[in-house]
Amino acid sequence: MAHLPRARATRRAILAGIATLLPLHLARAQPRGATARLGVLMSLRADDAEAKPRSAALLAGLKTLGWQPGGNLQIEWRWAGSDPVLYDRYAAELVALRCDVLLSGSSSPATAALARHTKTVPILFVNVTDPVGQGFVASLAHPGGNITGFSDYDPPMAGKWLELLKQVTPPVSRVAVVFNPDTAPFAGLLLQAIKAAAPSFGLAVEAAPCRNDADLKAAVTGFARERGGGLLNLPDNFTTVHRKAIIALAAQYRLPAVYSARYYAASGGLMSYGIDFDDPFRRVAGYIDRILKGEKPADLPVQAPTKFELVLNLKTAQAQGITIAPSLLATADAVIE
Repeated sequence: MAHLPRARATRRAILAGIATLLPLHLARAQPRGATARLGVLMSLRADDAEAKPRSAALLAGLKTLGWQPGGNLQIEWRWAGSDPVLYDRYAAELVALRCDVLLSGSSSPATAALARHTKTVPILFVNVTDPVGQGFVASLAHPGGNITGFSDYDPPMAGKWLELLKQVTPPVSRVAVVFNPDTAPFAGLLLQAIKAAAPSFGLAVEAAPCRNDADLKAAVTGFARERGGGLLNLPDNFTTVHRKAIIALAAQYRLPAVYSARYYAASGGLMSYGIDFDDPFRRVAGYIDRILKGEKPADLPVQAPTKFELVLNLKTAQAQGITIAPSLLATADAVIE
């Protein structure tokens, strides 16, 4: 029976070899009862007013499914604040920490940064525009690879935003589309849709790319020199971080503006139409749970938004001398007076 120890050693060697061939996230899967690790790369600053409700929604969703931060789940938070350098740095840090799942919070650049640093660790995104068009997934139904998640806007939304701008007085005939090309790589997709829809509303469209406050001020000031102008901001983390400056410029030049999220209207913007940005953070907890229990991102379809809301700020309208059509008021989900 002297050959038995050698057989056991051979089996151990074979198993060790198999482990080295497994994808990293499978090779280091947490045993039952162990602590899992979630890496979160957020595109807001930690002190942004919108950061707290989004992180709270994620934590609430996880707790509902039995995941307790500080107990069976360790969460590594990183806040990039729309800084391209920080996206890459923090993505590298989270991958180096050997997280079991990575979450990209509301940003295409954050998702792209994580994807550059790993092809094996599961990546979930939240509130990403047209993930197929950007190349993050092969299709919505069958993502393939190690990435899936929750999308926000698709190109047909362009027509709705333009329609809203046509329902105010004084009338709008020109629209400047504000975005940062560095933080909105999807801008070309939406701009194409906006320009295609514009003729049916009698609108001329101008792209207004901005990379900082100085660019933003110059673009809006130049655009406002002619009458009939209105603003449309793309769902971009640059415009989120700089929303107070954009709203102030719109007020200064009395430009009707439509924004992509409720928090713009709540901060003094004229009107917004968009998704509930907090809800997908709650919903993504279900995908985190399923992946930690062994499912693969490739088998989890990309989920579309389920809640849209129109918010009108009548106080801002009155201050800027703008009249909102009664038909539009009747369809609003919320009115700020």
